[in-house]
Amino acid sequence: MRIVHLYPDLLGTYGDRGNVLCLAKRAEWRGIDVALDAIERGDPLPPDADLIFIGGGQDRAQELIAPELFEMRPRIAQAAQNGTVVFAVCGGYQLLGTHYRTADGDVPGLGLLDLWTESGSERILGNASVECAIGDAHGVLVGFENHAGRTHLGPKAEPLGKVISGRGNNGADDGEGAVQGNIIGTYLHGPVLPRNVWFADALLRLALAGADVDFPALDDELEFAAHERGLELARRRRR
Repeated sequence: MRIVHLYPDLLGTYGDRGNVLCLAKRAEWRGIDVALDAIERGDPLPPDADLIFIGGGQDRAQELIAPELFEMRPRIAQAAQNGTVVFAVCGGYQLLGTHYRTADGDVPGLGLLDLWTESGSERILGNASVECAIGDAHGVLVGFENHAGRTHLGPKAEPLGKVISGRGNNGADDGEGAVQGNIIGTYLHGPVLPRNVWFADALLRLALAGADVDFPALDDELEFAAHERGLELARRRRR
């Protein structure tokens, strides 16, 4: 299995490398050989990626990387069409949309998710929980929202889940994240996958679809405890 982490130097502000490590370790613990590639500016996209991860960053970092990421768009789109899973968090999620509108103008996105984002006057901030499904897996995601953008979905994208606690994409429509084919985005930090290993496993299954691999259960006592703690913190939050 090949996992590709795009631009961890710029899009890794909120501990997003933990998401990539979680995926790699949960695959390795099941006996799956994993290649983990960190792609920096100027590096080509490996042609055989099973999963591409794009993390979050400050607005300036997004502006710096957007032109190069846009040049990579055809290869990412083709990879997704061929079955590669693309998973993005916060800033990476916003960059997968058509554009991010700021007071100074629009930052173009890749247009791989039918959504757009506008800057808000105050940050959406706090612990959150979201009821969602991916593939055949259903559950509750917990994480930490920290974004000023207000993201709105077009008809081709569906929300990743429905907000239980928190404010989600824009604080108005109860949706959080987006899904469009094999392309998935969320605003939840944490990092989100170690706190929601059921979701991490769902991404692995989707990325390995068609491969003849065993997928035994793991000892997730600590991971389940982290998830329960996330639920507790989310319940305490006022919307």
